[in-house]
Amino acid sequence: MRKSSAAKEPADIETPENLEQDESTVNEQLRAEIEKLKAERDQFEDQAKRALADSANIRRRAEQDQMKAREIATRGMLSQLVPIVDELKRGLASMPEDDKNSPWAQGVQLIEKKLTALLEREGVAPIEALGKPFDPAVHEAVATEEGSKDNVVVEVYQTGYRHGQGLLRPAVVKVGDKPDFQA
Repeated sequence: MRKSSAAKEPADIETPENLEQDESTVNEQLRAEIEKLKAERDQFEDQAKRALADSANIRRRAEQDQMKAREIATRGMLSQLVPIVDELKRGLASMPEDDKNSPWAQGVQLIEKKLTALLEREGVAPIEALGKPFDPAVHEAVATEEGSKDNVVVEVYQTGYRHGQGLLRPAVVKVGDKPDFQA
């Protein structure tokens, strides 16, 4: 008797044991592949989250830089307007009484008021200095009273200004003893 070519070899015969081994090997391979894919997914998800966070940080920094640039530009313009307001105030203070009601003088007063109002709207405020303790952060002392022991502003030569929380221009002052009226 001849063996037919279609006859299976003993190792090729599908027995329940062989099927279980094949199934468990395939299952292990699939589980390993699933774990590998999950790890890749987690890695990509982490990269995406980092990219989103970096993008948000870049946007926030750009907005902060723009705000700082605007503030610097505004502060520069305001620091140029402050001396003009000072000159207008000095001019109005030295104007003879006879001329204070003239249309020209009233026009200059109106300009001074409008510029002062503009500075106030932009957050510029004068620094209160007279009778206050000397503070080198906001005062510039150019004179002192002889024999004085207190560090109190006794005279203001030029008004200082703040812009928001920052200093626009320090007050130019004379420092000495506390005046009698402030005691």
